[in-house]
Parts: sequence; C-alpha cells; structure tokens
Amino acid sequence: MDDLSNPKEPLVQFLRKVVHMSVRILAVLMTLVILWGVADVILVLYQELKAPPVMMLTISDILALFGAFMAVLIAIEILINIIIYLREDVIHLKIVMATALMAIARKIIIMDFTKISSDYVLAVGVVALAMSVGYWLVVIKDNKEGKVKYFNKDKQGRNTK
Repeated sequence: MDDLSNPKEPLVQFLRKVVHMSVRILAVLMTLVILWGVADVILVLYQELKAPPVMMLTISDILALFGAFMAVLIAIEILINIIIYLREDVIHLKIVMATALMAIARKIIIMDFTKISSDYVLAVGVVALAMSVGYWLVVIKDNKEGKVKYFNKDKQGRNTK
C-alpha cells in the first residue's frame, strides 16, 4: 500500500498540483467577479442618480449601494484569502474570520428591520458577537506568539523598524 502521508508520493504530488491549479482558476474567476461587481455598483449608482429626482438618493438607495459595496469588498477579501493560500499553502484563520466578520457586518448594514423578526435579529447579533470574540481570541493568540508585527513610527508616520 502506498504511503499517502509521504509528500513525495506521486499521487500526493499530483493531487497537490490539481488543487493548486484549481485554486489559481478560482483566483482568476474571483477577479472577474470583483470587476463585474464594481461595474454593477457603477451602473446602479448611475441609474439611481439619473432617476427622478435627479442626483438624489433615498435612504433605501444608499443602503442598497452599501450592500453592493460590501459585497465587492467581501469578494476582495476572499481573493486575498485565495492569494495567500497560493503563496503559503495554508489557510490563515484570522483572515478568514475577518472576511466572515465583514460578511456579517454587511448583513447587519442592509437589514430592513421592518421586514424581519426579532428572533432573526437576535440570531444575527449572536453570530456577530461570537465571530467578534473568536477574532479577538485569534488576535490575542497571535500577539502572544509574536506573529503580529508592530512598527515604531516617526513624526511623519514612516516605519522606523
């Protein structure tokens, strides 16, 4: 029987190449999704500003635009996760959790409280709190392990170390 835990095993090497190529394809596709999202935000903003009353946005228009902006930012965060995975072949928990926090923040920002139940709001709040505490714990752990680098800054704001 072949030893699949051995990184030099031909099957393991082949599977790693397949996964690596798949992740590269996903990175290209995510870039296209981001460009499409930016184009969509521009189009929606143009249409909203052109519609009567001209050059005016309602609160619901602004919230819809915030949601679209946040969706593009989440896609960018996912692309960053993919790029880091391609570079280091590791999934960084802190970045994934930050992406999840951004997604839950987007959900909260675009919530229409007149159309959802209080149970739903409570559940989203619990998820946001749990993700925040989890992220905080990961940051604390990284600080203790010295994974977070702090830089001293001079009066002009430049890094000195």
